[in-house]
Amino acid sequence: MIVYKSRDWWEAIQHFHTTQTIRVLLVRVALIGTYVTVIAVAEFQYLNFGFKVEREYFSFLGILLSLLLVFRTNTAYDRFYEGRILWGQLVNNSRNLAVMLNGMLPEDDHDNRRYYAKVISNFAIALEGHLREGVAFDKLEAMGPGGREQLREADHVPLRLAALLQEGFERLQRENVLIPIHLLTLRPYHQALLDVAGACERIQKTPIPFSYSFFIKVFITVFILLIPFVLLDSYGYFVIPMTMFGAYALLGVEMIGDEIEDPFQKENNHLPLTQLSNAIRVNVHDALNVRLPDYKKALADVPYSVVY
Repeated sequence: MIVYKSRDWWEAIQHFHTTQTIRVLLVRVALIGTYVTVIAVAEFQYLNFGFKVEREYFSFLGILLSLLLVFRTNTAYDRFYEGRILWGQLVNNSRNLAVMLNGMLPEDDHDNRRYYAKVISNFAIALEGHLREGVAFDKLEAMGPGGREQLREADHVPLRLAALLQEGFERLQRENVLIPIHLLTLRPYHQALLDVAGACERIQKTPIPFSYSFFIKVFITVFILLIPFVLLDSYGYFVIPMTMFGAYALLGVEMIGDEIEDPFQKENNHLPLTQLSNAIRVNVHDALNVRLPDYKKALADVPYSVVY
């Protein structure tokens, strides 16, 4: 994700065209410019197509297209914003769980404090990898001998970490460190971790219906291909930059919608899950009074840059 200052237009514009989506968009706009150039040269130098599209009908098509794009963009942004809300809930519930454990565990119980700080931190880091290309086990906090190896064998690493948390709570109860009322207090925050994971999976595995998405793409393509036949008589060769600019806007809106439809990937316009998971790690260690190395704390600080 590009983390930016909304009032700094110039620097934001500099970052805008560094995204993969916009680079692909510029290539497509260049191809459309080539197409319009061929049509214009053929019309004015060699042929007279005699094929014209009435502006009233073309304007009607434009209104229909704008309504479809508004609905498409809103649908995609709703998914993006819901994803951010879910990760905000993960931040809050991880903090709450750590604060509760901090009050329940004895101050000198350093082993359990370190263990739970690592497990709760690992849940966020593992969920980030689970939603992306795979869990990076070397980024997880070491939870003791064989901890990472045990996680490597799991098909669903966040689920396994949640199970380890519950197993640890039950163990502490048997050791009389926690009492039954403590388990009831911890349950909602522990359960919320898997609720967030399940909701994120729902967003990721439920794309916009193919027919709807394909229909908009076909509509945009036909609309752009018709532009030269509407504007050639009035604007001559100036129709080339006009069509390219219109294509830039129409294709850009659709491509950005496609990009943010799954907000958990690693393009520049996706959510900064790595930064959020590192922030959770810092907060959890702080709440449990467990020291975290400075270089790991620095991963949660976001400059004006691209973060993932």
